[in-house]
Amino acid sequence: MIRVVIDTNVLVSALVNPNGAEAAVMFSVADKGLAWCVSPPILSEHGTVLHRRKFTRLNQTYVAALLTLAGDSELLNPSFSLALSPHESDNRFYECARAARADYIVTGHRRHFQSALPPTKIVNARQLLDSLKK
Repeated sequence: MIRVVIDTNVLVSALVNPNGAEAAVMFSVADKGLAWCVSPPILSEHGTVLHRRKFTRLNQTYVAALLTLAGDSELLNPSFSLALSPHESDNRFYECARAARADYIVTGHRRHFQSALPPTKIVNARQLLDSLKK
């Protein structure tokens, strides 16, 4: 099974555009085609961001479904810290990916994830979907 760590911006994009690549990634998670790996700090960020006032226009049923899906994902508790991203909160995604031995970190903000973390690849949703087709 392909293991992924999904950046919060991918969740927001999936909710904003249910026909986009980000939504297709989330549907693949829901269909158990991908193993979504999370950690407590990532779950906290997902919940905090998706409940921001500016996102109240999003379909709250879908928001709740995504957060439930995240809660049902593989929960890891990394016991180490990494400082690979200039955005401190993005280091939690690196830490989770390393602990999970994830195949991919999926993000729409590639500029926040410029440091490599082999064997984990940093990709956007479209790149992940393209690699799954191969």
